[in-house]
Amino acid sequence: MRNPITITTAPCCWGVDDVKNTYLPAWQKVLDEAQAAGFGGLELGPFGYLPLDLNVIADALNRRSLKIVAGTIFDDLVSPGNRDNLMRQTDEICALIVQLPKPETHRGQRFAAPYLTVIDWGHDERDYAAGHYDRAPRLDDVAWGGMIDNIRAITALARDKYGVRATIHPHAGGYIEFADELAQIVNDIPADLAGLCLDTGHMAYSGMDTVETLRRYWDRVDYIHFKDIDAKIFQEVMGERIRFFEACGKGVMCPIGRGSIDYVAVRSLLTELGYGGYITVEQERDPRNTGSILDDLAASRDFLRRMGFGGRETSVA
Repeated sequence: MRNPITITTAPCCWGVDDVKNTYLPAWQKVLDEAQAAGFGGLELGPFGYLPLDLNVIADALNRRSLKIVAGTIFDDLVSPGNRDNLMRQTDEICALIVQLPKPETHRGQRFAAPYLTVIDWGHDERDYAAGHYDRAPRLDDVAWGGMIDNIRAITALARDKYGVRATIHPHAGGYIEFADELAQIVNDIPADLAGLCLDTGHMAYSGMDTVETLRRYWDRVDYIHFKDIDAKIFQEVMGERIRFFEACGKGVMCPIGRGSIDYVAVRSLLTELGYGGYITVEQERDPRNTGSILDDLAASRDFLRRMGFGGRETSVA
């Protein structure tokens, strides 16, 4: 029996990663274009980008037949002194997303959306080593333990106070990026506290085999992100001392199907294992580079449709 999948997107496709960035597009434009491109929902993006007035945002989503499938903590998970900030963000994000129109729960979906996607970020020494397993500095046991304590605290808060499933997302340029770090996270964070949001682009960027990694951690994968990588630009940026989002500004992320990731193999795996739920398409960019957004999103959507994934909802066949 085929399990339904809804294809969604995220504000990062419009360059929305930091609410302080003065070049961000209007939130209405993001919702309008997400609808126009045929997506069934989107992620919240950085807290405060979409309006915090529940009536305003719920009405805006309903008029466009969109749902918020996840909120995101994108911050320093390592520093013990950041705990209060992380807990505040968890409270704010979860309190908002659980009051918005609820995404449908699909057959085969382990945990109901919306999710809280948890990403470590904000360390220059790792940002400049994104994708470089051999030169990226690593946390010692004490610092790693502090990060695990922070993750346990915020994921427990999301679960126990709001009933929100946290999903940990390995991310290029953070302290949870490479295969050994992912393995350690799975070992240190119990399944009842958090699952995984595995991202095809970030796995490939860090040198992991996308299909092999999805299969290995399948019992912990609750949510998936799709990206694609321009192989030529990737080779260029790997030869530079460059931050991850600077690489994105150069176009290292491209429309799905135009890059190096084997989506035929990914589709076959999802079919075999019966994934049901949500897949979010992302293509990070500089927010000043807005001219090709709809074309790029349409190209990703059309490719996924040809591969057996619909624009809003489909069954993997």
